[in-house]
Amino acid sequence: MTANQGAPMPADEELEYVGFWARTGASLIDTVLLMCVVTPLVVWVYGWAYFDPERTGMLAGPADGLISWVLPAAAVLAFWVYKQATPGKMAIGSRIVDARTGAPVTVTQSLVRYLGYYVSLVPLGLGFMWVGFDARKQGWHDKMAGTVVVRPKHRGISPVTFDPPKPPGA
Repeated sequence: MTANQGAPMPADEELEYVGFWARTGASLIDTVLLMCVVTPLVVWVYGWAYFDPERTGMLAGPADGLISWVLPAAAVLAFWVYKQATPGKMAIGSRIVDARTGAPVTVTQSLVRYLGYYVSLVPLGLGFMWVGFDARKQGWHDKMAGTVVVRPKHRGISPVTFDPPKPPGA
């Protein structure tokens, strides 16, 4: 099952796998954006007491599960399926694609990849750190779903140049 996942990457475009630090930066952007949505919602529903674990426990109530877990999961999955990237990945110019074909990810791949986040997280985040050591920069969640994160290959930053020194008296 697939959805209308944005424009495919041009076939002649040279791509590179996206590494650990760039993906970490993208995740931080996504986390901040999700917090900007989730925090006002839980404060609106539960008030500031929500942030006191002695008063609320693991879940403050039925809406907490929806706001804190279901809404973020649905948002991430929708971005993966329809845009091939979350806002953080878009900010670094990357996309999630099928590891074999480079085609947009399917709904099934997106679901497996999302559930794979929990597998990657459990052993001290080792599945996420794996990105830094894998030849294709795949975390365990990527391997489980058959996906890779790619972006157009950077052809290098323009070198710094200065005007040549002027001769004395010129």
